[in-house]
Amino acid sequence: MAIAAAVIPIATPIPAIAADFDFVLPAGAACTFELHVTGTGGSAITREFTDADGNIVRTLTAGRGSDLTFENVSTGATIPLKGNGSVTSATINPVGPATVRSTGHNVILMFPTDVPAGPSTTLYIGRVTYQVDAQNTFTITGSSGRTRDICAELE
Repeated sequence: MAIAAAVIPIATPIPAIAADFDFVLPAGAACTFELHVTGTGGSAITREFTDADGNIVRTLTAGRGSDLTFENVSTGATIPLKGNGSVTSATINPVGPATVRSTGHNVILMFPTDVPAGPSTTLYIGRVTYQVDAQNTFTITGSSGRTRDICAELE
């Protein structure tokens, strides 16, 4: 399971073990309630592709994501998600937003400043495409497959 995008010399594989993480988002950020997210394990390989000047123009990350647990802090309700495979390809545009295409199992947290505006936390199983601008604003541009509304299940 991956939580939204990522990014070394051309075509050099970099194996990575995902660092465990644990954070709480305030009510109104990723859900209407305070959301506690933990992640453990996971591994992926990232490749960076550069242009003739050495600028990164594309990244490709593939592998197994972290096992995730989402908790509604006020009710104690939890949803555990086992880490699954995903592939994320990001095309870096130096004068505009990056275009990201993710396939497999990916969780995307949308904040009120994103498009469509959050708060929302959604598991995409299939494909999701989005753009990320310099202010780290996400804009979903398309998806296919199934979705799972994590916030609705935790209410």
